[in-house]
Order: sequence, then structure tokens, then C-alpha cells
Amino acid sequence: MKLKIGEIGYANCFPLFSVLKGCFDCKGYRFVQGVPADLNKKLNSGKIDISPSSSIEYAKSFQKYDIIPDLSISAVDAVKSVLLFSRIPIFNLNGQPVALSRESDTSVALLQIILNKFYGFHNTFIRSSHSLKESLSTFPAMLLIGDSALKEAIIRQDLYVYDLGTLWYKFTSLPFVFALWTLRKDTAEKYPHEVAGLVSALHASKTIACGSLDLLADKSGYTEWMGHDRLVDYWRGISYDLNSSHMESLKLFYSYAAEIGILACNPYQQLNTSNQHHKTSIKLDGKKIKSGE
Repeated sequence: MKLKIGEIGYANCFPLFSVLKGCFDCKGYRFVQGVPADLNKKLNSGKIDISPSSSIEYAKSFQKYDIIPDLSISAVDAVKSVLLFSRIPIFNLNGQPVALSRESDTSVALLQIILNKFYGFHNTFIRSSHSLKESLSTFPAMLLIGDSALKEAIIRQDLYVYDLGTLWYKFTSLPFVFALWTLRKDTAEKYPHEVAGLVSALHASKTIACGSLDLLADKSGYTEWMGHDRLVDYWRGISYDLNSSHMESLKLFYSYAAEIGILACNPYQQLNTSNQHHKTSIKLDGKKIKSGE
């Protein structure tokens, strides 16, 4: 049996996956590539076992999931790849329709919260498969994520550009957790040994990657359009941890999401319990071992 691992093909995921594939035995894994929204659906339906998954996906189906401790894709202040591009200042967006990337789930919820709870706006949101240029011919603003956001930020100097990580930090003084490493509970129960091995490899990969960003940049294709220094600076702005401030941010994010009807309830207690359980131990052949052992 091979664990099916979701792999987001964005620049922010390259360091960890590059190290995982280059430094560890991955014969027992099958990597399934996709954008966050698509991998969320595959994880939910059981087509993959584990993935860096939108933090809002855990909240919507927390009964199905556990989380891997000490791992996330987050940002303290600017994230640089979750951006609202607008023809008009954000203060003038009240009542306006906003176009949304089809690739995102968490960032869509975050934008709704920012506009509604922080600015007091009431907007309509429409998913768009069109380019930024095409969408802005119809909508005053559009949300982009990932490499598309990074590229457009370089090209489009004529627009108002708002970093959602910066806006969240401005109003909360907390990091924002865009993705959690999410594991299906049925996979954890059926294949505890394989899961424990993968968790150990992921933690080690994070440590190696965060200490090797310059070397990883040299072997990536992203320098062709970002340049070495811009790419490394981008990676250094990403937090791959999941500590107490990240957990506090998730608690607030889920609370806001429940208040405006994105979530039926706030699953923070289940999230915190899952994080603490896996931080302490992972069951292995009836025994318990520490994560990363």
C-alpha cells in the first residue's frame, strides 16, 4: 500500500517537497499534484490520504481528519502570494462584486471575513476562471493565490494590491494559517506505521529545507521569473510551523467564519485536541512513539 500524498505545485510548497523527495525514501508514497481547492476535494473523498490542505477544509469536515503537528503554511504579516488586485481603493469596495480564483478555499473565506468583519462591507463573491486582465474588465477587484498572484504582482504595477496576510495581521496581530497538513483519520487507523514514518520525514524535511533555502532556490525553476533573491525572500516570509500563536489565529479565524455563516460551527476544540494528541504520540503497532522518533 502506498500513501497518497497531495502535492500543491506552488512555490511555497517547493522547499519541503523538494527535500522530502530528494533526501528520504519515497517508494512508499504516491504524490498527487493539484491546486488547493482540488486537493481538498480529493482528501475529503478519500482519493488521497494526506495533504497540505486549506485550513478551512479541516473546519468543514473535521470529523474526518487529524492534523500533523508543527506543520503548516502560514505567514506572519505579508504572505506575498494571496493578493487582492483592485482597480479602486479597498475603502471603495463596499457593495461591489469581487472575483475569486477557483484555486482557493481558505483565502476566499479570509477575504470574506476581512471585508465583512474588519471593514463592515457587504459584497458579492463570484468564482472566475478568467485571467486577472479579463476579470478586471468586469469586476473592480479579484483575489488571486499562489504563483499566479506572485507573477501578477510583478507585472501589474497599475493596480491597488492588498496582501491578505498583511490585512489579517493588521487587525489581529496574529499570523494567518493558510494550510494545515491534514491526515484522514481512517488512514491513520489503518496504516499507523506508514503514517509515523511519513510524519518523521516531514518534520525532518522542514528542518532541512528551512536551513537550505539558498541551495533550494538554485535548483528550482522559480528563479527564472522571480530571481534568486526575491524567491528566497518570499520563502523566508512563510512560516512552516504550527505553534501557539498559529493555533490562536485558527481559533479566531474559525470563530469569524462561523459568525458570518461560512462554517456551521467552530471546530477549534477538536483541532486543538488533535494537535495535542499527535504532538504527544502516534500509535504504532499498539505502542506509542513520539512524533519524529
